[in-house]
Amino acid sequence: MTPLETITGWIEDGRAQRFPDPDAMTLATATPSGVPSARIVLCRGIDARGLRFFTNYESRKGGELADNPHAAAVFYWPTLGRQARVEGRIERLPAKESDAYFESRPRGHQLSAWASSQSHPIADRNEVLVRMDEATLRYEGVPVPRPAYWGGYLLRPVAIELWMQGESRLHDRVRHELTGDGVWKSQRLSP
Repeated sequence: MTPLETITGWIEDGRAQRFPDPDAMTLATATPSGVPSARIVLCRGIDARGLRFFTNYESRKGGELADNPHAAAVFYWPTLGRQARVEGRIERLPAKESDAYFESRPRGHQLSAWASSQSHPIADRNEVLVRMDEATLRYEGVPVPRPAYWGGYLLRPVAIELWMQGESRLHDRVRHELTGDGVWKSQRLSP
């Protein structure tokens, strides 16, 4: 089993236990000069390429990823006693993948992508509510198109650490690094 398959299984374990948002991950980005920032995003799919998430390309995270395409993500399932750390390079998903995901979102979420200039200053909350009303009227009775400034990213991992809670803080930690020929090399770490 690959480390990405293990993360997928752990997310499914969280779903089975009815955790709220078992696919929530902390995404850390940094400016070109190395100033970090982190926030929670939802992982919207994992495959052999890596982890997918979606956002506004013009948000703070989008700007940081455009300037410095390296990122890290952390999943934490406290009641399962598990954590996964992922480090790698970010790339934008093809428009077709972003379109497919956007079409699967609830209509209100689609409209809010038009209403929010994510991370940009606003006068007050009412400004976003007015924009939401405008988007609702503009797309009344028709499908909501994906804004050009909104879409998906792929975090292509080069390293993944899987952590399982152990008794007396003797946790089980394994770091997996992707080799140049696409094979995961594993190394156990001291807790």
